[in-house]
Amino acid sequence: MKAQITNREIWSIALPIMLGNMAQTIINFTDTAFLGHLGVVALGASMLAGLFYFVFTTVAAGFAIGIQIIVARRFGERNYGRIGVIFQHGSLFVLLLGMVLFSILYFFSDHLLLYLIDSQNIYEASLDYIKYRQWGIAFVCFNFLYRALYVGISNTKVITYSTIIMAVVNIALDYCLIFGNLGLPQMGIGGAALASLCAEISAFVFFTAYTYITLGKREYGMFSLHAPEPELMGRILKISTPTMVQKLFSFSVWFIFFVLIEKMGETATGISSITRSIYMILITPCFAFSTTTNTLVSRIIGEGKREQAFPTINKVLKNCMLCTIPILIIVALFPVQIAGIYTDDLDFARMVVPSILVICSGTIFQGIGNAYFEAVSGTGNTSAALYLETAILVVYILFIVAMTHLTTRVELVWTAEILYGALLGILCCLYMKFARWDRKSI
Repeated sequence: MKAQITNREIWSIALPIMLGNMAQTIINFTDTAFLGHLGVVALGASMLAGLFYFVFTTVAAGFAIGIQIIVARRFGERNYGRIGVIFQHGSLFVLLLGMVLFSILYFFSDHLLLYLIDSQNIYEASLDYIKYRQWGIAFVCFNFLYRALYVGISNTKVITYSTIIMAVVNIALDYCLIFGNLGLPQMGIGGAALASLCAEISAFVFFTAYTYITLGKREYGMFSLHAPEPELMGRILKISTPTMVQKLFSFSVWFIFFVLIEKMGETATGISSITRSIYMILITPCFAFSTTTNTLVSRIIGEGKREQAFPTINKVLKNCMLCTIPILIIVALFPVQIAGIYTDDLDFARMVVPSILVICSGTIFQGIGNAYFEAVSGTGNTSAALYLETAILVVYILFIVAMTHLTTRVELVWTAEILYGALLGILCCLYMKFARWDRKSI
């Protein structure tokens, strides 16, 4: 019997995932930092249009989590030959999904955004962003699938490489296309979207080439032709559908959060755009360690060591806090300077400070809540995870609606993140303690 999961194993999985998660965080940070110098309209539009775009990609992210859980389980069982079969079935679904999502964005984005956004200036800028970004959605869907594969087989270093490629492409093209440097056209917010599109395509090309070179001829059978297995596809969808719905619901509520803030005015939207960008950086380690929890719980169940689930969760959570808290302290000590990265207006930077302090607290609660939530998903009982988060999201959105009507202080609206993380942690911890999750077979 193998010994318990070590801190070294946790970090060997979590660190590359953390760097991989930084891909979208870096894109968001770069876009926000550059666009912040164009004004609050560009800030608000990039935030709302970007969130609108990612509402659709979360369906693919949810499907990929299901693939990740099943791959990790087969990996724990040392049944490597099934991994290529699972991935090919997932690829077919992702291809069809990408085509459907692109069609929705292409034909309906203008109508949906017009309904959701009050400011005409932000609406027009959002359309300029979406008209470029929509072309990358199929690539994003496949990138989620590749990340799920490599997390599932605990070979996460490749995610680090893809992140570096995406970051370099996005930063370079942002500099050139937003402001018209190096002889390229000045495109403003459209340039930020085009840069992000190119970054997503570059990651897809890298993932495909790397997979072909490293896994194509080995025991995983990634590029061998496998006969369709309707029963396997059914099991994949049984695991993935709840996570797809959960991710879609969760991110849609997150998008509604910012739609409601947009109705508080362009200044409130600009403040929240900067706050969100900083928050995404702060919470990146939490997401990485929670994903690690998911794959480790699924793996140790596959190895027949269910009794190690709780010790593993707590050990991952301890490492998460050791990584996150020092960063939070730095941000809390220098909030004006950090907000100043995004804007030349010192008074505006000071207006962002209260919201920054709120998200520092929110990050701790989110780290705990997400670790236990991903543990629930890692057991394979994704339906339970869906029901738990749905109940919490109902409370979360009611709280946001109430706060946006009762106050004009943006930082008080952001306390919803503390509420969400606390409720998620409490309910999921209770589930792991008392539910019969160890009887779930996938």
